[in-house]
Amino acid sequence: MSDDHPLADAVDNLVYEPVQVDENGIELTVSAVYEVAAPGRLDFGGDELADADLEPVPTELEAPDDEYGWWHLAGGQYVIQHNEFLTDLAEPVQLQPRNELLARGGSHPSMQVRDHLPLIPLTVADGGLRLKENARVSRLVPLGGSARRE
Repeated sequence: MSDDHPLADAVDNLVYEPVQVDENGIELTVSAVYEVAAPGRLDFGGDELADADLEPVPTELEAPDDEYGWWHLAGGQYVIQHNEFLTDLAEPVQLQPRNELLARGGSHPSMQVRDHLPLIPLTVADGGLRLKENARVSRLVPLGGSARRE
C-alpha cells in the first residue's frame, strides 16, 4: 500500500514503487515488445474475429553482465505489454505515453482503462528507438476523484 497516490493500491506488479509512484500518477513499465507477424481479422458480426499473430522482439545485452537487455526498434509499428496489472478500480483512469517516450520518437495512444491494461500499439519514428527492458513508457493518471473501489 502506498500513501503517495491512492491509485497505487489498484496497480499490481510494480517493478519499483518508489520510482513509479508519485502524487500525480503511476508510471508503467514495458515487459514485452511484439511485431505483428500475420494480420488479425475483424468483421461486423464477430464470427470471423481472429487475433493477429504476434512475435516477440528479442532483446540484446549491451554487456555480458547486464541484467536487462535492450530492444533495438526500427521505425514502424509494434505492440507492447506492460509489467503491471490493474485491480479494484471503481472508475476509469487515463493511460498515456510518458513525455520521455514522446521526446525520443515513440508514442502510443492515450485511452481510458478500468479493468485491465491491454496490449497497445507502439509507434516508433523512422530513426528508431532503443528501449530497455522495464523502461517506464506509460503513465496512469486519475480522471478525477478516487480511483480505488471501496
